[in-house]
Amino acid sequence: MFFYILRKALMLFAIPAICAFCFFLFVSPSLFPLIGAASSGNHAIAIPKCRCSLTYRDLRLTHPYLEGHDVIELQERLRSLGFFAGKVDGVFGTSTDAAVREFQKAVGMEPNGIVTDSMWLRMATGRARTLPAISELPEGERKIVVNVNRLVLTLYVGDEVIKKYPIAIGKWRTPTPTGEFVIISKDYAPGGAFGTRWMGLNVPWGSYGIHGTNKPWSIGSAASAGCIRMFNEDIEELFELIPVNTLVEIIGEEPKGEIKRTLKIGDTGTDVQVLQLHLRRGAFDAGPLDGRFGIRVEAAVKEMQKLYGFQPTGRVGTNELYLLGLR
Repeated sequence: MFFYILRKALMLFAIPAICAFCFFLFVSPSLFPLIGAASSGNHAIAIPKCRCSLTYRDLRLTHPYLEGHDVIELQERLRSLGFFAGKVDGVFGTSTDAAVREFQKAVGMEPNGIVTDSMWLRMATGRARTLPAISELPEGERKIVVNVNRLVLTLYVGDEVIKKYPIAIGKWRTPTPTGEFVIISKDYAPGGAFGTRWMGLNVPWGSYGIHGTNKPWSIGSAASAGCIRMFNEDIEELFELIPVNTLVEIIGEEPKGEIKRTLKIGDTGTDVQVLQLHLRRGAFDAGPLDGRFGIRVEAAVKEMQKLYGFQPTGRVGTNELYLLGLR
């Protein structure tokens, strides 16, 4: 009888208590941010943590040494200013530390060897360019064309060229994606690596955008982690002229690569871009080269399958790849 009562007590009190404890320990922390976000009202769009944001970290001599593309940019800038003669290897070692301290001494900063936003700004000297401001725009659809080979961003209204801006693009290790995308967000950037403005692109395989910079010397080179950099005053002007959903065509090397999976609606990636490009060449309307297998791509695939006598499944396998010359 005693054990029967004990078992009932455990079922009624102990087990629910343990379940409640587990809920608050493991589940509720993931829910609370969602609840807070739902009740917090309207806020500015958060700037995504794209790879460019790595430059927000402070750089200094540590053990093990810090490594990264931001260290490469630091070494390249210190070399151009005559303070660094070592190897540009992206490793913050003793030679880089010595160069940082020498620069800090030369400009009257405390020679502590720590690279913060204030030092990046002190290295941003020699900005000598002025483009005429845009007074007004004609009527028509606005579009941005980025030429990664010429390092130029062009603003169009209809077919009319309105203004050309110099830019920086991604390094060969972190290239700027080519294709046809749209601006999905706009926000005032907090400074640092993003400069004063951010315009996000709907690239499906990463966070990429058009933004300002605290490294104006990098404009006109392949220097970023994939985003498109502009002078702060240029992005500030463009920001006011371009609405969300504006088309951004990024011209460069065409999408390449082998398609190794069966593609279907809902898939994203550079292999989808390759499919879209070859469908377009076959006169099948697959929409923009945005790397998204949506209803337009599915409709184009079905049209091709019907034309060649295949069952119109809308899926892309070996037969479809042969038809497109991808096998």
